[in-house]
Amino acid sequence: MANLKDLESKSIFILREVKKRFKNPVVLWSIGKDSTTLLYLCRKAFYDEIPFKVLHIDTETEYEETYEFRDRIAKEWKLDLVVGKSEEKFKEKTCTSRKTEILKKEIEKHKFDAVIVGIRRDENSIRGMERYFSPRDREFRWNVTKEEKNEAGIGSAQDAELSGWDIYATEFKDSNHVRIHPLLHWTELDIWQYIKKENIPVVNLYFAKDGKRFRSIGCKCCSSPVKSRADTIDKIIKEIDKDRNSERQGRDTEKEYNMQKLRSLGYM
Repeated sequence: MANLKDLESKSIFILREVKKRFKNPVVLWSIGKDSTTLLYLCRKAFYDEIPFKVLHIDTETEYEETYEFRDRIAKEWKLDLVVGKSEEKFKEKTCTSRKTEILKKEIEKHKFDAVIVGIRRDENSIRGMERYFSPRDREFRWNVTKEEKNEAGIGSAQDAELSGWDIYATEFKDSNHVRIHPLLHWTELDIWQYIKKENIPVVNLYFAKDGKRFRSIGCKCCSSPVKSRADTIDKIIKEIDKDRNSERQGRDTEKEYNMQKLRSLGYM
């Protein structure tokens, strides 16, 4: 098991690097446990005052408990909250399209040069390819390799990260903005253990009721509860430690396809 203090220290280091190297960063807050933990780490890194705007991409299809939690925490933690919504009513498009279009609009509107996101490598194979500092082009796409018409052949589009030495590439030519992933080295189990240790609040949908709970929270159209009796944090930790399946098993059954689509559209 990873040392929680070491995990925390690395994430805080990355967050402070963001503050030092970027002019207008924003934290992406899905209201889930990971991004809420990320906000908590921001508060810890900057002594209870988050120096960044916080962006919630609201597809208007989320659970009522999610909205109640968002409004309460935003007030208690004094967040500089931006709620991004679509100006159009989507009838045929999925929440994937909504998220992508809203994010693009908000980045362009506020001129954000860095987007801090609470993803982890262990969530799925797509996120396993990510890096701590990940540039996006003007179409919001990321490609870790590029074609080079010279003797080098295929070259890296991004310098290698030496995260063990806290060495990260943070300047990227021709990038529209940079995505930063301070929780990349955490696991689902780490997150819950840290939530317990630090007494971090989470949406009550995570706790079992009538034999079911949400292991991953998203929009109503792409998330559903899983069978569980874990109605406390201790029980959740025990359940996760026993079950090594991805928490996103309660998401859309085509999750890998959807993750690829999100990346190609520019949301990730």
